[in-house]
Amino acid sequence: MGDDHHHGPLAHHFDALEQQSQAATLGMWLFLATEVLLFAGLFCAYTVYRATHPEVFEFASKYLDTKWGAINTVVLIASSWTVALAVRSAALGQRQKTSILLVLTLFGAAAFMGIKGVEYSHKFHRDLVWGLYFNPENAKPHQEQIEAWKKEWAREKAHEGYGEEEIAIRPASADYGARDPELSPPQSSAVPIPPLQPAGSAQAHDDETVGPVYYSLDKVRNVHQFFGIYFCMTGLHALHVIVGAIVIVWILLRNVRGDFTPEYHTPVHLAGLYWHLVDLIWIFLFPLLYLIG
Repeated sequence: MGDDHHHGPLAHHFDALEQQSQAATLGMWLFLATEVLLFAGLFCAYTVYRATHPEVFEFASKYLDTKWGAINTVVLIASSWTVALAVRSAALGQRQKTSILLVLTLFGAAAFMGIKGVEYSHKFHRDLVWGLYFNPENAKPHQEQIEAWKKEWAREKAHEGYGEEEIAIRPASADYGARDPELSPPQSSAVPIPPLQPAGSAQAHDDETVGPVYYSLDKVRNVHQFFGIYFCMTGLHALHVIVGAIVIVWILLRNVRGDFTPEYHTPVHLAGLYWHLVDLIWIFLFPLLYLIG
């Protein structure tokens, strides 16, 4: 009974450490496959809603801070690199170096969560959230944003050969409310919208719009759909970051205790695989949420 400790890391139902490592790695890959299936449901929901409401997603994504999202992407990629180096140093028996690299990975996780907390607090402060908690008044663009969008659109159209009259801005009302007027009455404001016809073409119908969809504010509705999906996807990912950080802390403590050797470092390898998945999922989330249009 008391002799189990002296058998070392090899479990009694395996013949060799290599066999045990292969079995553990296969189990981890199967677990990661279930994680992919978990996120696949959210990616499917994202695809359906974006296909049916593209104007909502392109408009709402303007309220995400691309700078912070890009910094978080760099942070996670760097932490994925440090954890990969930690796996290698563990395989070489470099315990101190492994500990340093694991600590750096944890710093990356902490930085990611800190930045995400700043982003979340900004959204909650402006009620840019989901469902009934969403405040459509706060989703209206500021006049500075409108003017910047006007200039950007005018430059694009001038470069494409549109004339000055065609680039002129006409006013229109914006409806930010829900689709069911009984649930949420529309909120309107005068917002400039580009003209409808290119140079030399026939006059278009009044209900059509040429140019970036963030000008079609009369068609932008249910913006809370985007923020609902945004918080679901990024929130689930943040939960995985926290779980991954806890696992890495456990691996770090075991490494300091001297549990790992060049012959046995499978837990470090498995933790690295999990962290790579966390990094990979964010690499997909960043462009899908922050870089729309």
